[in-house]
Amino acid sequence: MKAVLSSFLFTLRSCFRTRASMQIEILALRHQLAVLQRRTNKRASLRTADRLLWVLLSRRWAQWRSALVIVKPETVIAWQRKGFRLYWRWKSRAGNSGRPGVSPEIRALIRQMNSANPLWGAPRIHGELLKLGIQISQATVAKYMVSQRKPPSQTWRIFLRITSSSWLQQIFWW
Repeated sequence: MKAVLSSFLFTLRSCFRTRASMQIEILALRHQLAVLQRRTNKRASLRTADRLLWVLLSRRWAQWRSALVIVKPETVIAWQRKGFRLYWRWKSRAGNSGRPGVSPEIRALIRQMNSANPLWGAPRIHGELLKLGIQISQATVAKYMVSQRKPPSQTWRIFLRITSSSWLQQIFWW
């Protein structure tokens, strides 16, 4: 009696749903039946295509959890996370990550321009390289420039001593 009543309620509910939603649910249920029919032992074996179907359904269909019977919804979410990790592991595999390297000739040219023109900064050298047709960022130019030693700056003690002595000289000159 309980099964008949629940199937009647589900039929009544399906009258108010859209056709696309019902077709997706039928697809999900038929897929689960196909998986259960092809099993050889007590446990259903899911293939990669089955997992991909459920990951796709979980992304596109809001009521996918209610139709899922053969595995837990947490398992589908775990498959989704595993696929995400595999994708990014593939995307960032060795040798293809990061910026492309700068050739030694361009590095030598940057250092030569910097040592020949010590007053030029990275923006000026970057502009000159662009005029030569060398596409490189200004940050990269600054990275490969020769760091020039600047004279040490004046300390506060020296500044105060100089200003106080000049102040005293001004007082005594009057």
